[in-house]
Amino acid sequence: MTTTQTLQLPEVDLVYDVHAPSAAAGAHRPLFMIGQPMCADGFTTLASYFPDRTVITYDPRGLGRSVRRDGRTDAVPEVQAADVRAVVDALGAGPVDMFASSGGAVTALALVAAYPGTVATLVAHEPPLVPLLPDAEAAARANAACQEAYQKHGWGAGMAAFIAMTSWRGEFTDDYFAQPAPDPATFGMPVDDDGSRDDPLLSDRSAAVTSYRPDVDALRVTRTRVVIAVGEESAGTLTGRTSVATAELLGGLPAVFPSHHGGFLGEEGGYAGQPEAFARRLREILDGVA
Repeated sequence: MTTTQTLQLPEVDLVYDVHAPSAAAGAHRPLFMIGQPMCADGFTTLASYFPDRTVITYDPRGLGRSVRRDGRTDAVPEVQAADVRAVVDALGAGPVDMFASSGGAVTALALVAAYPGTVATLVAHEPPLVPLLPDAEAAARANAACQEAYQKHGWGAGMAAFIAMTSWRGEFTDDYFAQPAPDPATFGMPVDDDGSRDDPLLSDRSAAVTSYRPDVDALRVTRTRVVIAVGEESAGTLTGRTSVATAELLGGLPAVFPSHHGGFLGEEGGYAGQPEAFARRLREILDGVA
């Protein structure tokens, strides 16, 4: 059974879903799944593979059902970390285990650094921490080019550029920047511009996420077990490389998961991964057997 709840904070109404276990939860901690800019509905399939746990999913502030009242549109990891902490506190559920994807993994790293004791085990899957790359300046330039394509030509052009950027393997060299702009139609994207410029991924709203620098000192001494994860198909890509860089910064190697950046997605994501195998790997790590 799933219940939807709203936590009213001064700046935002945070909407979250609590998926009750179908059987006795036993000794399992609640499992919180977060993304950015992904909302709760992106974890529908993955959550279904944990019927023995209470699973919590939420819409980050300003996305989906979580309406902001602060007049801002940016996604600041420290602010979102405080939001997640507030939801955990409201549920009286801490410490929780956490699976965090993409920008949500950045939020989760900020959460663990700022609020010790909130998370027992964190699996941070492919955090896009661009400043940690050896070619950080070039990677930031590539990301800025995606935003420029979006601003000039609309969602299709911006998303096509984003796919080309995130599919590129290795450092962003002159060869990358010498490529012609990708045709949106090649990726099944609309060519026409609908005039909107508020996409949370392609606009400057995501800048605080991709430019975030984690508090390494706090993460190295935290009581939380932090596992950086990477998809086996992501080797050499932007988020594959940021995952390796993050893990190395924390003194280890990333745990390899099946599939790609969205490997936990079912058909709800439009780019399905291998959710059953992904969930199996996640369970192994959460149970401490891998």
